[in-house]
Amino acid sequence: MEFNMGFELRERQGVWYCVIPSFERTGLVSHGFSTRKGGVSGQQYSTLNLGFKKGDSCDAVMQNFLRFCRALDINPHNTVFSDQVHSDKVAVVGAGDRGKGAFKESDILQVDGLMTQEPQVALVTFYADCVPLFFLDPVRKAIALSHAGWRGTVACIGAKTLEGMSRMFGTRPEECLIGIGPSIGPCCFEVDLPVAEQFAKVFDKYKDIIIKPGQKPGRYYVNLWMANALQLEEMGIPHHNITVADMCTSCNHDLFFSHRRDKGNTGRMAALLMLKG
Repeated sequence: MEFNMGFELRERQGVWYCVIPSFERTGLVSHGFSTRKGGVSGQQYSTLNLGFKKGDSCDAVMQNFLRFCRALDINPHNTVFSDQVHSDKVAVVGAGDRGKGAFKESDILQVDGLMTQEPQVALVTFYADCVPLFFLDPVRKAIALSHAGWRGTVACIGAKTLEGMSRMFGTRPEECLIGIGPSIGPCCFEVDLPVAEQFAKVFDKYKDIIIKPGQKPGRYYVNLWMANALQLEEMGIPHHNITVADMCTSCNHDLFFSHRRDKGNTGRMAALLMLKG
């Protein structure tokens, strides 16, 4: 269970973001996970807020989004947003979906994951503590992004994303690369007994690794990174193909927004992944 640890922090054109070294080495994708540094928003949204529905100025958020895309050399009109309702649903998207979410109304509803085999289709998901899951099949040239909050993790959205890629694109788990991005860490994600019991039921084999006693009776710390990594390893992903960012959004105030730390009054980061072509 020795996974690769660490995304790399980059700065380009004043925008700070994180990348997955194994993805970069393939030369197949443009990708990144944004931080809160490098934008134009103020107050609690300072500065690179990418949440369009969080009360920030729409003009500021759009300018931030354009900056992030430009830093990654991605045409913003090629982006596709997911709906993100903490489900386990993953949608296949293509060239006809480009622009949905940012520039035109979207019919991609009730989904928390996106996958494609088409180049120049940039998948986008949004975060402020939940776990970003990046998927790259370098053999069949297919990608996916999934938003795994605690509900999505318990619902095994990571495994279901991989199953979808196998069904639609012929992806073989042993050939796939995975990135588990910055999110709330086991240091800060404390839950009550009913939530802990859901994790214990789904991850019974690993419950002693994933769940630890909390600060008070009836409270527990849950390791979302390990839950998702072990879930994907069980699906056949080699452990050395899984990179865990090991960056807690709640701990790193200067670098990330955090819904839990900031009691919901905060901005959003984004994960972005696109096949070059």
